[in-house]
Order: sequence, then structure tokens, then C-alpha cells
Amino acid sequence: MTTQDVVAPGTAAIQRRTIRTLVAGQALGGIAVTSGAAVAVLLAEHILGSSALAGLAQTAQVVGAAAGAFVLARLMAVRGRRAGLVAGYGLGALGSGLCVLAGIVESFSALLAGTFAIGWATAANSQARYAATDLAEPGKRARALATVVWATTLGAVLGPNLTGPGAVVARWLGVPEITGVFVLGLVAVAAGTGVLWLFLRPDPLLLAREHAAARGEDTTSRVGLRRVWTVLLEHPKALAAVVAIAVSHSVMLSVMVMTPVHMNHGGATLTVIGFVISVHVLGMFAFSPLVGWLADRLGRAPMLAIGSILLLAAVTLAGSAPEGHSAGLTVGLFLLGLGWSCSLVAGSALLVDVVPFAERPATQGASDMAMGLFAAVAGAAGGGVVAFWGYGVLNIGAGVLALVVLGAAFVARTRNTTA
Repeated sequence: MTTQDVVAPGTAAIQRRTIRTLVAGQALGGIAVTSGAAVAVLLAEHILGSSALAGLAQTAQVVGAAAGAFVLARLMAVRGRRAGLVAGYGLGALGSGLCVLAGIVESFSALLAGTFAIGWATAANSQARYAATDLAEPGKRARALATVVWATTLGAVLGPNLTGPGAVVARWLGVPEITGVFVLGLVAVAAGTGVLWLFLRPDPLLLAREHAAARGEDTTSRVGLRRVWTVLLEHPKALAAVVAIAVSHSVMLSVMVMTPVHMNHGGATLTVIGFVISVHVLGMFAFSPLVGWLADRLGRAPMLAIGSILLLAAVTLAGSAPEGHSAGLTVGLFLLGLGWSCSLVAGSALLVDVVPFAERPATQGASDMAMGLFAAVAGAAGGGVVAFWGYGVLNIGAGVLALVVLGAAFVARTRNTTA
């Protein structure tokens, strides 16, 4: 065990309070992120009168998340987790407001600006999992991280179902009904911002930095992308973690996004499609605490391997399923979410384990940026693959990528749960 693995005594109570605060902020922030994603494309189509460019609204949110990931991480490296998370969620609140304004004045540019800003809340939502590890004991990092990931379940479940209540609120406010969900998202993310601002004290990263400095460790933050690349080359397991996170996310997103299209071609109803996606979301988040516990007990590399195997099983079932609805497709989408969960939790914990303290915030931000960029490319490519070659070929390609995660697990192999 190295000095960076030592957690100062007396931090257990602070860590518990930190986790509670992050869970509350994550749940509230997640509502804004998921509700906006569900409606932004529809609002774009309403404004433009065509679906040709409507997808740009979702693209803007993905780009915002990728851009925000590294910028917020740089802010955290200097000012702490609270400053970065509050900034990200605050921009998300501003973005929700811009989307409401876009609906009122029917401005597509305002909508793109709004969804781009909501993307920064997405980035903050993702970075929150690392804040849970700052004060965690090395053998409990994955569990702490996974608990915060699990909190996303509330937003993932509630967000897409707020269209009806949002319409009621919109009528009460006298704004277009389709913008009501953004009003609710604004309230939720503003509440999450307030929770983090008021209760994420002491700042977990700044406190951990004080403890590291007291042990004589180098705590000078280095935030450039060139430095991050150097760190990844110096620590192959860290590079393996980043690859596993980005690739598994790409596998999950590309298949998930195109599954409703595949089902619709076979005549599946919107209700059935919604059920299958809900099962997928259940696999993504509901079992995160168990995944974290296993990652701490079995080790990061074994869980990455399990995640890869689950992803392979998922794309095999989904890719061989006929158009429409089938039990195989439903099980496949569930395993797709669960495999993603295993890869994300284990990969994120591994990244914390092997990167020196001073380099962690920037490396974590770069990892999330890579995850967002890979996902954007995979999502865009998935549509073209299905259009030209079909859903089955998409899953074959996703299966090849899942093997990359297995390769990352091989690089990350170790006898201990932490590196």
C-alpha cells in the first residue's frame, strides 16, 4: 500500500455526509439531464417544422457534456469538487431556462445554446461519482462511487415521464406545453445546485489534498491535456481504465439508441418500446451498489472482464432478435445496461486507484470527455450502420468493441482490488 492509499483517521463521518449530499444532488440533477434529453428533439422539430435537423438538439447536449467534463475537472482541481459541480449544475439550470425561452420565441439557436448548457449538467452528474472516492478507503472506493451512480436511477426513471406533469405546469405558467418539462428540470437542477452548495462542506477533494500534503505527497494540480496523456502513458492500467469506460459506453449507447428503431420496424408499440428501454435503464443503474461491492471484493480487472462478457451476451441476444418485440431483445437490453454498469464502476475505480493524487481530477475529466466524444461518434455511426446494413450488423460491430473492454481487463489484471 502506498502513501496515497492511506485515508486520514476521523474522515468516516465526513465521507458519509459527502455521499448523502452527492446522492441528493445527483438525483435532482439527473432529472434535468434526462428530462431535457427526452424532449429537446421534439421541441426542435416543433420550432423547425421538420425533423431534418432536430437531432442537432441532442448532439448539442452531448457536445456540451464532452466540453464540460474537462473544463469542470480543471475547475475542481483548483477550487474543489463543490465549485465544479455547482458550476455544472448552475449552467444546467441556465440551459433549461434557455430551452423554455426557445419554445416561447421559437428560436432554434436558443434551443441549441440551452441543450449545450444542459450538457454541462450532464458532465457534472458524471463527475460526481469521482467526488465520492476522494475520502473513501481504498477498499471501499468502488462502493462509494457506485452509490452515487445508483442515485441517477431517480432521474433516469422520472425524467422521461415528466412530459405530462410538465404540460400542466406550462399551461399554468402560460408557456408552450412542450417546454413544461424544462421548467421542472430547471427547478430540480436548481435544487440540486443548492444542496451541493450548502452541504458539500468540507470539500472532499480539498480535504483529501490537505491530508495528502500532510503525508508529504505532491499535491500540485496539473491540468493540461498533454500532461494527462503523459500520465496515461506512464500508467498503462489508467489508460486501460479510460479505454474500458469510453468503449463500453459507446457499445451501450449505439445499441440502445437504435433499438427503438429496430422495434418500431417490427410494429412494436411505443408502450412496449418504453418498457424495454426501462428494463435497460434498470440494468444500468439499479444494481450499481452490488456491482461496486463486487468490484471491491473481486478486483477491478475481474469486473471489467465480467462487464465485457455481459456486453457480448447482450449484443448476441439483441443482434439475433427479430424486428419488433421479443424476450431475447428485452433480456439483451437488460444485460447491455448491466455490462455497462460493471465496466463503468470498475473502470472508474481503477482510474482512481492507479493515478497519483495530484493528477486525478484532470485525468478523470479527460476520461469523461473521451467517453462523451466516443459516444457521440458511436451514436451517429449507429444510425448509418442500421440504415445501410441493419441492426444485426450494428450489434456485430458492438461485439467487436466489447472485446476491446476484455483486452483492457487483461491489461488491468492484478491480484489486489486496488493497484
